[in-house]
Amino acid sequence: MKGAGSVTENANRAAWLQQARSYLRKADPVLAWLIDDRPAFDPRAWMAQLPPMDLYGALLFQVTGQQLSVAATRRTLARIEILFDGHLPSPAQLLGIDPVRLRKAGLSWRKINTLRDLAERLSDGRLNPSILSSLPDDELMAELTAIPGIGPWTVQGALIIALQREDVVLPGDLALRKAVQAAYQLDHLPSQQEVIAIAEKWRPYRSLATSYLFSAAVERTEAPPVVPRET
Repeated sequence: MKGAGSVTENANRAAWLQQARSYLRKADPVLAWLIDDRPAFDPRAWMAQLPPMDLYGALLFQVTGQQLSVAATRRTLARIEILFDGHLPSPAQLLGIDPVRLRKAGLSWRKINTLRDLAERLSDGRLNPSILSSLPDDELMAELTAIPGIGPWTVQGALIIALQREDVVLPGDLALRKAVQAAYQLDHLPSQQEVIAIAEKWRPYRSLATSYLFSAAVERTEAPPVVPRET
């Protein structure tokens, strides 16, 4: 039965992907070219390279990655996992470790304070992971960005990684802004509002469109993207 379920899930995923690609092709000629140029592209392949993450783990991943390259983020995460027997910590586990050890693993004090604040709220009941995961994107954004050190970029990444939301764009991500500039042949680096405006035609598949643009950016350069610092 498990195998049958997996086959059905894969078939549903393939059907969804075909529908989403067809929609984006019709909605945006730039995306049509990117999609047709990458017939075997798997938008979720990159997530298979990440450790298993619940919502807290994805937020930890995003906070760790603020102002760091992808390579530096992965190195720091690997050192954090060593502290917790090879996996990312739960909120209770993070609160139970000496913060100095997290600092030695590569987290700044600002990031440690953010992650501990979030962990405390998840542990004492001020935030409920199940309720958070069921909230619409905008409500979840409002709940989490109330925490110092967690901004829209951090939450948007967690929406994609942990909750697999289908209509998320990261306008504050420098790598995405550069990808949009290149793909749309703009003579300037687009602002966040310009990215949001361009992405409007991608609804309700903005996550998939974003994945294609990131893929194109990676192909153009081997330099790891730098993400914005959030306050």
